[in-house]
Amino acid sequence: MIADMPMSIDDVLIRVDEIISGDSAALACEGDDAAAELLALGEAVLVQWLEAGGSEPTLKKVEGFRLLALHRQGTRGNPSFNACRETCREVVYHYNVILHDPAASETPHRIRIGAMVVRHLALFVAGKLQEAGLGDFCCSSRPVRQVEQHNHIVETL
Repeated sequence: MIADMPMSIDDVLIRVDEIISGDSAALACEGDDAAAELLALGEAVLVQWLEAGGSEPTLKKVEGFRLLALHRQGTRGNPSFNACRETCREVVYHYNVILHDPAASETPHRIRIGAMVVRHLALFVAGKLQEAGLGDFCCSSRPVRQVEQHNHIVETL
């Protein structure tokens, strides 16, 4: 799975949707691999952000995780990117919870929730790439919604 890691944000979104809709029995068997894949998917999203800004993504780690180092790198010169800090930390949290007891009966649920968090991160970054002013609060920030509302109003006229 990780060897086939998607590199585009669209690919990440497709993969997390597959994980979320996956069979619980299959997810229960994935444990360690699923945790590592969720972390890798989050990293792929931040790599897209950094490369779009012309930066070379770091290989360093912060608190033992490259995802957190990539986030730190992504905030340089763009303080609004800090809005996804807790989302990145939550991806790490789900990684740790899944690895703590991969055979737990809650593992399929934990994997799905972790995938939803990665989806949130991917949508935030996609929005930031689309709209430079997005991100002061969340991926549901006003500029993208206004464009969608405007397009809907125009279509109905």
